[in-house]
Amino acid sequence: MIDPAKPTKQGIGDPVPRIGARRLVTGTARYLDDLMLPRMVHAAFLRSPYAHARFSVRHIDRARAMPGVVWVATLDDLQPAVEPFVGVLHHLQSMVSPPQWPLAAGVARWQGEPLVMVLAQSRALAEDALEALEVDYEPLDPVVNPQQALRPGSPAIHSELAQGNLAYECRVEAGNWEAVSQSSAHRLSWAMRTERVTSVTLEPRGIVADYDRGREEITVYAGTQVAHMMQSVVAGLLRMPQNRVRVVATETGGSFGLKIQTYPDEMAAVAASRILGRPVKFVADRLEAFCSDVHARSHEVELEICADPLGHVKGFAVRGWVGIGPYQMHPRGSVNEVRHVVNLLGAPYAVDAHRAHYQVAFQNKAPYGMYRGVGHPLACLFTEVGMDLMARKIGMDPIDFRQLNFRADAHQPHSLASGVAMEGLSHRACLDTWLHHVDYQALRRIQRQARVEGRYLGLGLAVFVENSNHGSATYGKGGAPIAATDGCTVRMQPDGTVLASSGACDTGQGTETALTQIIAHALDLPLSQVRVQLGDTASAPISGGNWGSRGTGVAGEAALQSALALRQNLLLAASALWRVQVDEMVFEQGLFKRKNAAEPLGSLAELSNRAFQRPDLFAPGFVPQLGATAHHAQRTYDGGIYTNGLQATWVEVNVKTGLVRVLRHWVVDDCGVVINPALADEQLRGAVIQGLGQALQEACLYDDQGQLLNASMTEYASPLSSEMPAIEVLHVCTATQSSQLGAKGVAEAGVTGAIAAVLNAVNDALSPFERPILEIPITPDRVFQSIGSISPLTEES
Repeated sequence: MIDPAKPTKQGIGDPVPRIGARRLVTGTARYLDDLMLPRMVHAAFLRSPYAHARFSVRHIDRARAMPGVVWVATLDDLQPAVEPFVGVLHHLQSMVSPPQWPLAAGVARWQGEPLVMVLAQSRALAEDALEALEVDYEPLDPVVNPQQALRPGSPAIHSELAQGNLAYECRVEAGNWEAVSQSSAHRLSWAMRTERVTSVTLEPRGIVADYDRGREEITVYAGTQVAHMMQSVVAGLLRMPQNRVRVVATETGGSFGLKIQTYPDEMAAVAASRILGRPVKFVADRLEAFCSDVHARSHEVELEICADPLGHVKGFAVRGWVGIGPYQMHPRGSVNEVRHVVNLLGAPYAVDAHRAHYQVAFQNKAPYGMYRGVGHPLACLFTEVGMDLMARKIGMDPIDFRQLNFRADAHQPHSLASGVAMEGLSHRACLDTWLHHVDYQALRRIQRQARVEGRYLGLGLAVFVENSNHGSATYGKGGAPIAATDGCTVRMQPDGTVLASSGACDTGQGTETALTQIIAHALDLPLSQVRVQLGDTASAPISGGNWGSRGTGVAGEAALQSALALRQNLLLAASALWRVQVDEMVFEQGLFKRKNAAEPLGSLAELSNRAFQRPDLFAPGFVPQLGATAHHAQRTYDGGIYTNGLQATWVEVNVKTGLVRVLRHWVVDDCGVVINPALADEQLRGAVIQGLGQALQEACLYDDQGQLLNASMTEYASPLSSEMPAIEVLHVCTATQSSQLGAKGVAEAGVTGAIAAVLNAVNDALSPFERPILEIPITPDRVFQSIGSISPLTEES
């Protein structure tokens, strides 16, 4: 096990600067849209302006005759060359979705669905040709609200599905909820609603596909988190063997789950490259991204919590509804948020009963998929709001109430009431760390004095768990082409430098740096001597990629094991070259020595050079093996290794303007062994900012016709740097025992606790008004409703 208390120079535990930072900040990094290939054409799409409509396209020949146009394609043109994709996980028995094609098949089912693709010599020429097309639309009744979609008589979005608009239904029950609820001294029920949000990455998504007819293979370039998954997806789409499909993960300007999905417009571009035998590029512009990128985190829920006379929480219950657009996203589906909520509600606390029931509905809105943290922020939000409401109801301090209900440290590892296995949580240690860092009572005194002055300050706390280092249970058991293992190949070069290949991808979180540090640590070499290449399926071993906070924990362990195997191979080769027994040698800082000897036998560079160019110098019959490949699959806990922590927020609410100002924010995170503290802390801060955005201002707003009302950066309120508070990050380290590295995930924990902490802080500030806000984002009108300045809206917005 790696000792986190003993960081090595430029190795594990050292906050070295991000590798590659210079190319990123000087504009020399090569992103997808920088890629220009010979004979490449550019794709643009005619998209439906209606959420639900039949359509027919006219004047295709006129568009084909426009200057620079190479091809105009409808589904009829693509269909013979492709297979549809279906986003169903087969181990979830009630999960359904119809086949989805790269272009709509006569019926548009969301505003923004691609109907026609134009390929031209430039994106501008392709967009000009779109103007020559005419479309006859027959609008159909849209279904936009999930509860409405599930009512008897509601229009069926897919008439061929026997379940109507029901895409998935899930029930989880443990303990005797009825008995626990009825016998509890304190019971509380409340309803909550969250709005859709989307990732808004700095770099929009896109793809470049290049089919080589001579070699009968295709190379796909994409800013993706999951190169090998995309290889499988493209191979299935085009009916090609996977060894004829190469996927290269380019430099990526953020993803946050956005770029692990299968998008129909991207698959249309891939199919066009196969059909035409030439490169095709598609990059979504910002306006079309809002209505074609996946959205996430829109839930309508009814919740209950019950406690005994002493304040011990006895159980949680949730009844929820989610609308996921017209299709499940391939290949992961669109229900993992729900799976997280039903299994992790109340996760930090020792409870006797657990009841959860969710229904997921098809609807005429943009597709719904993964966004950083997936359902963990919602499970945390619903749990922690309930904890604060109950603490207020029974008159306990929210800190004392949580301490009373934490699971005892001695009860680790354990399983939740829902059956989810936890290796070990450190919530008590995290809370103690935060209380030692801040003066909690002083903050409360400041709050009381501010109220005397007419100012409303609030302190909110959120305790969380976050899954990482996933096993096969997440996707593999459902038949999705997503590896639950990661591999890394490490090999020497003749000059003594190290070249590594990993299937992991770097979308801004610093994977390249972390893996370089791990390999350098294992080989006792400076970082400058190690080069890591990521996300190229032609050279990297099969890997699951970066999602679910698994990059460092799983890919990092594979890198560690491959480097340790290479180290052993180096010692064997040195023994055969210099005729010294392996157990009589040491290898330190690039030099081989006899134990207790001052003079080295030789250097790593000498050994490498001779292994490749002078194998005759080695012992008879010995052939140096200066490379190693290792795979790692986290199998100890098939459902994943859970990280945990807490977040706290200090806010001021202006009751005259309804605006919320976040003054300070704290994170205490336990992600096991921290490979690079600087990168880990910045991952947490960046994720916190996304959580603050959703809590305070972000929302994809629709009208009752399924029209997205704020599909631009002038109207979608992403957080600005000027609005962000100081974010202090603290760590507790509980190394996972499932790997030698001991690392868990870190990238999503910041968003997981931030939303709940902010909402609890605002409700703490406004507690004198006794009307808690139970919807997000916390817009001024909702603040005014809370303080009684305006009446709640009576119609659904």
